[in-house]
Amino acid sequence: MPDFKLTTPVAFIIFNRPEKTERVFAEIAKAKPPKLLVVGDGARTNREGEPAKVASTRAIIDRVDWPCEVLTNFSEINLGCKDRVSSGLDWVFEQVEEVIILEDDCLPHPTFFRFCQELLEKYREDLRVGMISGDNFQFGHTLNDDSYYFSNFNHIWGWASWRSRWQNDYEVDLKHWPMIRKEKRFNDWYGSKTEQDFFANIFEKVYQGKIDTWDYQWNFGSRLNGRIAAMPNVNLISNIGFGAGATHTTGGSILADMLLEEMAFPLQHPKAVFSSITLDKRFSNRFLKTPLHIRIKDKLFKLIPTKDQL
Repeated sequence: MPDFKLTTPVAFIIFNRPEKTERVFAEIAKAKPPKLLVVGDGARTNREGEPAKVASTRAIIDRVDWPCEVLTNFSEINLGCKDRVSSGLDWVFEQVEEVIILEDDCLPHPTFFRFCQELLEKYREDLRVGMISGDNFQFGHTLNDDSYYFSNFNHIWGWASWRSRWQNDYEVDLKHWPMIRKEKRFNDWYGSKTEQDFFANIFEKVYQGKIDTWDYQWNFGSRLNGRIAAMPNVNLISNIGFGAGATHTTGGSILADMLLEEMAFPLQHPKAVFSSITLDKRFSNRFLKTPLHIRIKDKLFKLIPTKDQL
């Protein structure tokens, strides 16, 4: 991409995995953003050796060797995934109007940066669009020759957005969830019962504090405000973080270490702006639906009377 110059700031969320951080940093270094905002959590007191890992991970940022303003927001105590990422992104969007965001295990294709930058500009004033993702989980299935489609899902393994959307939409504690739950409005948000059941369960667990995460709240806020996400029709991000050392992605998955693909330019833009229920349903049927044997097991348990019912 000899004719492309990255002018958009990049936010980099890191923690305690220097090897993976180094791989992602190498791709950021090739893109040479003019501003790099780095968010880092503090070490956990009950994890032997973690302070050293955190320190060596943060030291990677000292290798910036291109013209770049580097801003850091490092916590000296461990805040956990939910509070560290959400507060870190709050800080990021206080510094910049729009930004490309990568976590330490989200390895981008070089064309990811240009894709995000062009769509940040194109949809800057179009408030229907809440974010741009680098993820494609359709495994080669497309509906047309467009470079991207729109979705009701906020896939955040490499993404970009604007201050106006984040500050307006994001609520880390889901304060509006009780109202939405009571009115069952989430049934209007998703195109299938699979999606409705999945997200109703997830939002309830997040609201009750049973899941230490920040990202489902971003999807909730987008649905609450009627926004959709732009998704590339090729996969621009590979999650290299599955397995030992991961916070949430500890098991094996077909979504782990996906092949990176190149985005072709100039972009072929969709003729209209609306979410693809077809592609969203393909994703949800494969990745959100509870397996049949678990559904049968759950139903059997419900048939067994509890002590209070005997």
